[in-house]
Amino acid sequence: MVERILIADDDPVQRRLVENMVQRCGYEAVTVDSGDAAIARLTAGDEPAIDVVVLDLVMPGLDGMGVLSAMREMGLSIPVIVQTAHGGIDNVVSAMRAGAQDFVVKPVGVERLQVSLRNALNASALKGELQRIRHSREGRLTFADLVTRSEAMARVLQIARRAATSSIPVQIEGESGVGKELIARAIHGSSDRSSKPFVAVNCGAIPDNLVESILFGHEKGAFTGATERHTGKFIEASGGTLFLDEISELPLNAQVKLLRALQEGTVEAVGGRKPVKVDVRIISASNRGLLDRVKAGQFREDLFYRLHVLPLTVPPLRTRREDIPHLVRHFLARFCAEENRVITGVSAEAMARLVQFDWPGNVRQLENAVYRAVVMSDAQQLDVADFPLTAAQNSRLELPSEPLLIEPGVSTIAPSIVEADIPIAPLPAMGSLPLLTAEGEVRPLAELEGDIIRFAIAHYRGQMSEVARRLKIGRSTLYRKLDDLLPDTDRQSHP
Repeated sequence: MVERILIADDDPVQRRLVENMVQRCGYEAVTVDSGDAAIARLTAGDEPAIDVVVLDLVMPGLDGMGVLSAMREMGLSIPVIVQTAHGGIDNVVSAMRAGAQDFVVKPVGVERLQVSLRNALNASALKGELQRIRHSREGRLTFADLVTRSEAMARVLQIARRAATSSIPVQIEGESGVGKELIARAIHGSSDRSSKPFVAVNCGAIPDNLVESILFGHEKGAFTGATERHTGKFIEASGGTLFLDEISELPLNAQVKLLRALQEGTVEAVGGRKPVKVDVRIISASNRGLLDRVKAGQFREDLFYRLHVLPLTVPPLRTRREDIPHLVRHFLARFCAEENRVITGVSAEAMARLVQFDWPGNVRQLENAVYRAVVMSDAQQLDVADFPLTAAQNSRLELPSEPLLIEPGVSTIAPSIVEADIPIAPLPAMGSLPLLTAEGEVRPLAELEGDIIRFAIAHYRGQMSEVARRLKIGRSTLYRKLDDLLPDTDRQSHP
């Protein structure tokens, strides 16, 4: 999904010009004709989020300065690029003091606007990433800090928000690296326990003989090596949230004691003489199906029903590819700041390959791939060569290295723009598209659509944002249609 730019200008001609430039830069444009309409669009909860605002300063009614003031009062941190026909220093100073990210003078050129938009998006990504890290460390992470535009994730987060309003036990399932702990932290940070501790325990990383001691604590001298008293994670998290990651790896003998602690709200330390009352909200997570573990006799059924009160399943990254460009932008901004590098972005071809890669390690693997690219690259823009991992998986798109030239009336077959094992129909010549098969029957709609998509990708040289815009479909829809072009055997190898 491309970034969404809101254009607020009362001049319809100027509004249309900026809209065309924004679309030429590869972004989605949303236009309004007044300051009031801009505020209404920014605060509309049922509309897609806006990434940057291009704001005219001089408008009837609520002008640009009024919009900036209203955004500041409402706590909207969306970057704003102010444009005006009056480029006096006083206007510049006033707009910047009011919170504008950048300032351009009408008529702005496409190159200048593109630089401003890119800088605004990068600054916003860095600010959001640093805020997310800070909130996570302070236990104040909320759902607003999570980077996602996926409808599948939106449904998960909607349930998680409801869960945050109570102390109901939540069980989060999903593959490794999908962000289960981040969701757990967001539930805690959005609850009335946010001021209390969030304690995370990886049950799979604890030696079997130390599980009870670490979870419930031990008294001094309770066993060999217990030279001092240890309170345990339950007491440490009292009043707050205890996150039990990889709960499926918990030994059976520890499961019995955990069940007792959940039932009675008390814990008894190893070597202790009396139980201690605790008030803990439990969130558990597993990358394996707990029910399957129960059926295999490796997890207690009664404990399963104690934990599995409100289940959440986090979808893998390969099923929410529209999140990848936004995650890449956030990771790139953070790592460039950490490594003191100046990298302006990722090429369209590299981004297309990143989006098509299956990411078996999910978000964690994508994060590491961007980190490596930032450290190893010497260029100002990351390209395909900076992500060698994507070459290990057969690319779904092999973009043409040379422009595809098609003369009117001449039929041609495009260079290989899809995998070699995908049937490639001859691309239509400019202005013509065969509607009948060799047998004189009407060609299936899917075949015609496939020809058009192949032609558009070749014609725009793999600029997927431009392809989607020209076909008037979303990028996520475009990638879904590309998946449909893969044969069944290939789809099985790319789940």
